[in-house]
Amino acid sequence: MFSQFPIFRSTYATMTRTEKRIAEYIAAHNKTIINETISDLALHTNSSEITISRFCKKLGFSGLQSLKITLAADIATAEDATYHTIRPEDTTDIIAARIFQNIMDGLQDTLKILDFSAIDRAADALIAARQILVFGFGNSATVCKDIETRFLRFGFLVHAYNDSHMQGTTSALAQKGDVIIAVSHKGATRELLENIKVAKKAGVTIIGITSYVHSPLAEISDIILSGMGREVHFCSEAVSSRLIHMAITDVLYMRIAMKQPDTYEENMTKMRAVIAQKRLPKT
Repeated sequence: MFSQFPIFRSTYATMTRTEKRIAEYIAAHNKTIINETISDLALHTNSSEITISRFCKKLGFSGLQSLKITLAADIATAEDATYHTIRPEDTTDIIAARIFQNIMDGLQDTLKILDFSAIDRAADALIAARQILVFGFGNSATVCKDIETRFLRFGFLVHAYNDSHMQGTTSALAQKGDVIIAVSHKGATRELLENIKVAKKAGVTIIGITSYVHSPLAEISDIILSGMGREVHFCSEAVSSRLIHMAITDVLYMRIAMKQPDTYEENMTKMRAVIAQKRLPKT
């Protein structure tokens, strides 16, 4: 029902009964809702104008008009969905264009649903952490390694693990004050979830990065950072989601940097000085 509307897909499970009725009406009447007033919508959903207004604000919009603008853009994108499907007969330039468009659409979807207060909470948790453990498998392991490499610049004690046994060992030894960043596209990898649950029992803070806000990973995470990656139909791997998760961690990285700008600048100066010494002299 909500395939055209990422903002509804990510929040529907947490809506009240009345809010679900409003969302369902909008999805079912997406061609005519653009012309309806707040009074019309209240009448057709058996609710009040103030309820409609609160519904819009809960989704992050100033009012019904700004919600309708976003809905119109989502509908237009959905109508052009065939553009994102890669076929065996496609030429290289078409494949590149469709993959790039798919990534851009995923980033725009993510910007609509990303919980910015969760970014702030995650930044505070990481700054205060005794140590940071980063868990992920497959494509997500690439994101984990990127997190490890970048967050070392803050002087954090951070380690990325893509081996289940190493994840289990570090989870068993983790303690309150530690933070685990778990990265998973679908958020349903059994071994990852089992390892995280071990650490959670010890009081470890769990930050989940996933494409599915109602996934098992999201349910057990203390802080959830969710991004929507639109996958092309001819691609079995979550390519765009990997890049979207990296974009989320870039936002988190910069938020931490801005919370402690002096420390960040000092560390960057030290790092650049060491790297400069390893470069070949100019000829």
